[in-house]
Amino acid sequence: MRNPLIREIGKEETMRTRLAGILGIAIVACGLILSGCKKPPAPAAAPIKVGAIFAVTGPASFLGAPEAKTVEMFVEKLNRAGGVNGRKIEMLIRDSGGSPEKAISLTKQLIDEEKVLAILGPSTSGETLQIKSICQEGQTILLSCAAAEEIVVPMASYVFKTPQKDSQAAQCIFNTMKDLGIKKIGVITSNTGFGKGGKAQLEKMAPENGVEIAINEVYEKEATDLTGVLTKVKGAGVQAVVNWSIEPAQGIVAKNMKQIQLDVPLFQSHGYGNIKYVQASGEAANGTIFPCGRLLVADTLPTDHPQKTLLTEYKKGYEAKYGEDASTFGGHAYDAILILTEAIKKAGSTDTKAVRDAIENLTGVVGTAGVFNFSTQDHNGLGLDAFEMLTVKEGKFAVYQK
Repeated sequence: MRNPLIREIGKEETMRTRLAGILGIAIVACGLILSGCKKPPAPAAAPIKVGAIFAVTGPASFLGAPEAKTVEMFVEKLNRAGGVNGRKIEMLIRDSGGSPEKAISLTKQLIDEEKVLAILGPSTSGETLQIKSICQEGQTILLSCAAAEEIVVPMASYVFKTPQKDSQAAQCIFNTMKDLGIKKIGVITSNTGFGKGGKAQLEKMAPENGVEIAINEVYEKEATDLTGVLTKVKGAGVQAVVNWSIEPAQGIVAKNMKQIQLDVPLFQSHGYGNIKYVQASGEAANGTIFPCGRLLVADTLPTDHPQKTLLTEYKKGYEAKYGEDASTFGGHAYDAILILTEAIKKAGSTDTKAVRDAIENLTGVVGTAGVFNFSTQDHNGLGLDAFEMLTVKEGKFAVYQK
């Protein structure tokens, strides 16, 4: 016969089991009810598509490679902080290799297939001038990283650029020549969009600045030896030489001048802002004079200079991340993505026309090239004060002093 005590214990165990089951069901039911009360998480906002065309490879890679790296660094930091107006940037970087033909194809692909809000770049003036009308007709914002004046003159409503103007660079050069009493010069330029643009400005502005261009020579952009051209210049009895190009030839000019003992000041264009040109010339580069943005001498700027903080932070961040010197060319791309994102914030939307209008109304934007003040009449936004006259001293860039 079963012990009554055991029977009672068994009953209690059964009751506890039933109660636990009922309680478990209640908890699950309550959880389901509560979960049903919660709103499902809102879907993430679609990213903002932005295109970029840079000469990452090829002969102009000294322009495009730092531009691509700069944009990647900028967007990476921006997206970590939440993006723009709560939306991240989807950066579509394309490599043109410096080819205008490829730039055309990439532009059409970014506009027609990717439906990008804007295109940053290209790296060179020749490429930019080829796609300027495509972007205008497609009503796609173009923020060029090239310098030729023709990019924004005549002005196209959807086309902007971040480097300083050719005419401003030429004026800075002529101002320095006046200080040195130079009145007769030789001009040499590459047969590129940038070279042709600079040549036109120098020819136009020389007479009004009391300077005679005694000889004017054009060379192939692939040139690796300019002694022939410079020998002609020497024979013209000039007081100075102006070279206008963005090719590796900029590193050859000073060396060739020294070889033929053409002992006059060498002025370079604002496309000289890469230490690799100095390194290519060796000691011959010392004394070269050129107008440029202040990135190359950021450390020497006074603490209260409006660009000091941005320039030093960009330079430090770039060099730490990539292990190479920052250049003004990377800075042009920094300014392009900065201007675009500031305009998106100002517009409060990604409507193309609204963002375009916002760019035209941006003022006081501190960039690497200067302080940008755009308007409906000015799609570059920089003045003569964006330039600093620099020189090469002991293989390094320094502020020029007479």
